[in-house]
Amino acid sequence: AIVEQTLRSTPPDDPSFADLAHEQQMIYRTLGRNPEWLPLALDAVPAALAPVVTDHVAARVAIGEIGHGDPPVNVPAWEIVPPLPVDELRAIYESAGAATGIHWSYLAAVNQIETGFGRIVGLSTAGAQGPMQFLPTTWEEVGEGSIDDPADAIHAAARYLVRRGGPDDMDAALWGYNNSDAYVEAVSTYAGLFRDDPTVLGQTHAWEIHYGAALADLWLPVGYRQDEPVPAIEYVAEAPWSLPPDG
Repeated sequence: AIVEQTLRSTPPDDPSFADLAHEQQMIYRTLGRNPEWLPLALDAVPAALAPVVTDHVAARVAIGEIGHGDPPVNVPAWEIVPPLPVDELRAIYESAGAATGIHWSYLAAVNQIETGFGRIVGLSTAGAQGPMQFLPTTWEEVGEGSIDDPADAIHAAARYLVRRGGPDDMDAALWGYNNSDAYVEAVSTYAGLFRDDPTVLGQTHAWEIHYGAALADLWLPVGYRQDEPVPAIEYVAEAPWSLPPDG
């Protein structure tokens, strides 16, 4: 309750904002893995914040249901870079939305879930690329410009969502983007949060990249780079601070 309320009263340019947002993120990740704790969390927050907390936890639960198989034993071959400023991204989402009819909030939610607003640079397990994670074959259908350019990729994502049924049937469109009901729920929930309270976009934009390895929920900060997958235990030996506080 203290973190959520303090973050809401802290300007994004305040030096403490990023740390508060990261703490908020870790709370929601923990609640997402332990949704049975949600009633206790709701007892601790003002009633006005209960829907926000509930939706955040629901989104995290859904994200946890997207993956298949056992948690990875390696950390990935990624580079973590700073994202574009949130105002620049919001302008791109709105521009793509104006061109296609796809509400900006869906594009923001896809961008967040796929790559942490562009922080993750690397190949996904399915071979997807860029901040909106396009397969090269799909990019050939809807892409213009560079698959790695945020503006080009976000506009292409909007066009692809139209091809798959949006904006009239966003559930179908999102399922076309990632064939997972859990993915549809996660994107839709975050999109709703962004629409209902645009300050949530700035909060989640400040979140860090955490990777759910079998060893622990590991923090991969800006500056992280691995050219090949590396055993998580080796990464932790060199970066023990990447472990959660109780890790």
